Parts: sequence; C-alpha cells; structure tokens
Amino acid sequence: MSLYPLPLILLVLWAYLVKFSVSVALEESQGGKLVGPTVTLDSGGVLSDGTFNGLRNESTGIINFKGVRFADPPTGNLRFAISVENSILLIGFSQFANACIETPQNSVTSGTSEDCLFGNVYIPINTHLDDKLPVLVWFHGGGFQEGNTRDAPPELIIQSSTKPLIFVSFEYRLGQFGFLAGSQIKENGALNAGLLDQRAALRWLQKYIHLFGGDNKAITIWGQSAGAGSTMFHLVANGGNNEGLFHAAMGDSPSLSFTPTFDESYAEGIYEQFAEFAGCGNKSSSTLQCLRSASSEELTLAGSQVLVARPATLFVFAPGVDGEFLEERPVEAFKAGRFSRVPVLFGSNTDEGANWSASLTDASANTSMPNATEATVFNFLQGQYANITHSSVDSGFEIYPLEEFNSSFSLQGQQMYGEARYICSASMITGSVFKASEANTAYQYHYDNPNLGSDHGAELTAFFSSPPDNEDKDDAVLFESMREYWTSFVTGGKPVSKNGIVWKPVNESTGSSRILLHPGGVEMEQMGSLTDRCSFWHNLDNVIQT
Repeated sequence: MSLYPLPLILLVLWAYLVKFSVSVALEESQGGKLVGPTVTLDSGGVLSDGTFNGLRNESTGIINFKGVRFADPPTGNLRFAISVENSILLIGFSQFANACIETPQNSVTSGTSEDCLFGNVYIPINTHLDDKLPVLVWFHGGGFQEGNTRDAPPELIIQSSTKPLIFVSFEYRLGQFGFLAGSQIKENGALNAGLLDQRAALRWLQKYIHLFGGDNKAITIWGQSAGAGSTMFHLVANGGNNEGLFHAAMGDSPSLSFTPTFDESYAEGIYEQFAEFAGCGNKSSSTLQCLRSASSEELTLAGSQVLVARPATLFVFAPGVDGEFLEERPVEAFKAGRFSRVPVLFGSNTDEGANWSASLTDASANTSMPNATEATVFNFLQGQYANITHSSVDSGFEIYPLEEFNSSFSLQGQQMYGEARYICSASMITGSVFKASEANTAYQYHYDNPNLGSDHGAELTAFFSSPPDNEDKDDAVLFESMREYWTSFVTGGKPVSKNGIVWKPVNESTGSSRILLHPGGVEMEQMGSLTDRCSFWHNLDNVIQT
C-alpha cells in the first residue's frame, strides 16, 4: 500500500515536470542546445557521417575533439595529389591522431604516418549549438618540413579571451610529401599539396564548424614561421580570392622562403635527386608512378637523404609558384595589390635570424665558424635563396656594415637573414593591406624580450607554454596582454588589452607604426631605418625568390 495518497504523488510529479520544462525553456532562451562532448557530422547523404566523441575537461573549461579526419589518406594514387574530402566513416577520439611525417626522419616513427590529415577542435564547455562563436585556426610552423599540432595547447588562449572562441588546429603534409615540385607533379598530381591540405581543412570548417557552435563566417587563420608563411600564401592564393574561407589572418614571423617556379632547374633538381634516393631514378616519364608505388619508409628515408645532400640549405622543401593556386611570388602579389582584402595582424621578433647559420653542417656557409668571412655570409644566404647574386649581397653589406655588428660576420649574417625572411615580410603584408584599404585593418608588432630572449619563436611562450622558471612580473603582464590582443582581434577585429596601451593600426605603406611588445615598456614605435633595409630586400624579389 502506498505511503502517500495518489493525488499527492501526481502533484509532486506534476511539479517536477513543470520545473524540468522551465529549466529546458531557460536553457533554450539562454542559447539553445548545448553542444556537449559528442558531435555527429551529417554529410547530407553525400558522404559517410561521423560521430566524434570529445573529452570534457571541467578544470580547463574546454571540450576537445582530437583526431578529426578532414580528408582521405593521401596514399597510393592520392600521394602527391590534391586532398580529397573525407569519405570515410570515422569515430572521433579524445587523443591526437597520427602527425605527418617530418623530412628529417630516417624512418616512419611511431605517431607519424602518411595518413595524417586530421584536425583538433577545442570549444568552451558551455558552448551552445547556435552560439556562432568566432573560430581561430592554427597552422604550425617548422619550415614546411617539420612540426605538428601537439605543440599548441589552446588552454591559455581560450581562457584569456574576454569573449568565447573556438580553437582549431590541423595537420598538413610536409616536406617531400607536401611540397615536392617538378613538371611531372604538375602534369599528374598537385603542387603545393601541403597548402592545399590547409585549404581542404578550411573547407571542412565551412561545412561542419556550426555543429560545434562555431561561425563559418568568422574564421581567422593564424600561424607561426612556416605557419605564418602559410597564412601569407593563403592571402595571395588564387590571385587574392580566399573563397570566403577566412575573414582575417594573423602571422607570427611570416616566412618569406625561396619561392621558385615548379619547372625551373632548382625544383626539377630536387625532384630528380629525391627520386634517385627513393630508387626511382632514370625512370623518365614513369618516375612519378614509381614514387607512388614506393613504400612510406623508402620515401621517408629519401627525404632525409636530400637534406643531407644539401648541407648549406635550412629548408629544401617549401611552397613554389605553380601557376594555379600560387600564380606569383608573395612580393610581386603584394606590390600589385593581388591579395585577399581581410584584416591582418602580423609581426616579428628582434632576433629572428639568430642561430640558424650555426645549425648548418656546411662549414663554408656556417657564419659561427671562427674563420668566417663575407664569403661565408654570402654562402649562407645563397643556401636559402639559391639565385641570390654576389652583386646583390655586396649591396647588402653596404647597408649592413660589419662595424655595426662588432665586426662579427655571425651577427651580420643573422641580421640580414632575419630581416629578409621574417621581419620585412611582416611589414610588407601589413603595409600592403593599409595601402589597399587605408582603413584600420592592419596591425604590426615587434616582440622584444631581453629577459627571456627574442629569437625566432620566442613569443610563443605567451600563448602555449607554462611560465618559464626565469619569468618575472613584467614578463607575465606582457604575456597576458599579448593573449588579450591576439584573441580580441579574433573576436572583435581589433587588438585590445584591458591593461595594455592602445595598439594603433598601421598608418603607412611601409608597415609603420607598430607596437613594441617589451616587458615593462609596451609602446608604439616607428620602423626607422628598417624601412630602407626592407625596401632593399623587396626590390630584390626577382633575385632572392627566383
């Protein structure tokens, strides 16, 4: 027999249902359905659907979806070919999938594979399906030959943003798998396959990011070094038509690498050398077929052997002019105004060129050697820009006089290289955007940290790392401001920090002015004599890039 009268039980049940209904209605009114840790991608019957099971982390306030496939495995006939939209049913994981094979690898090591076209999506825990959050896409650096998404944990970025955002990172084919050039690739494959992987990832976002609570019309692409070079290439790709795939671009130390055409002797020479090491030499028109039939192990070893055979060059495999996706070199495109008209935030560090030459095994191009000379500096620069001439470097020595570098060829060489490749690239991009729009849409920074160092990549500590042991109060304040500047640009189109100074946009075609990010001394600055040095390098675009 019941302990309570039946009407009382019904009354309690009715009250519970009313409370539940009110709760549901309240949730709907505050943002609709929560995304939660499981997302199913509905392809509309064109492709196989995929269910992605993420990991909910209460301590960080983030749900992560790792190992999300965005394209089919680029193997077999898809090797050296354009990325094919994912047609494979895949259950997502809460851990990283395989990273792409790096060129210095001698073998296919654990955790790397040709089957590597995966991404990772990180959303705030309380994201609703119809929130339409802005999306920040990260492309990793590594000279287009190394790197992966595992070194970019997004917790600091997501937690520092005053407005919620979604962070996404993607793998892309590297080195010989992503940037092998040559006429045969052009005829029966895809040049710049690594960049096309990134483009495929951005198309995947257009179709599916709304299922994670994101807005496909509010996507900002970001990267560092080769990743920033990637965002630069996306700005000029297709003659500046970004296909609506992103609405803003950021870049830390954008890499203006040697950018030859696919069929000139430099690119063809690498193709032939690589084929020889892979056991496909002397195959004439059948070389590419042989390379597609080779094992991953054979191609991995062959790529590393190419690097060893070119000891004066830091990064052998990199993007080139293919006549379709990349119709011209970045300097030419920016000068002509053929680039995507979107807001940009780019910058560089004080000591971008430090330590690069010292890593070379070719003593004649290693400026840190005690017997280094001007010839050593020239050999170092020529190793990175194959067609640079003695006359152009001699002119460079005049504007980089040795006495200004304590008579050190190492310091002289590093400044020339750092400005030619990274520092002046940031000013070129931001200055060109200002010139084309004359609106508040371009921002440039200069990171300078005497305490923690200002070498290439040093600023990433602010975004992805735990505080270093020697971090002081000023460093911590600066890093917090930097995260606020970057994330507010993503969420609102303007870099703002609650405790930092006003970051004024670029107001000259040279890229000036820019913000100096210095611990305890953040301020706006002019570029001064750097403007003339950058002009020197960019007037050599037909020398250092071809």
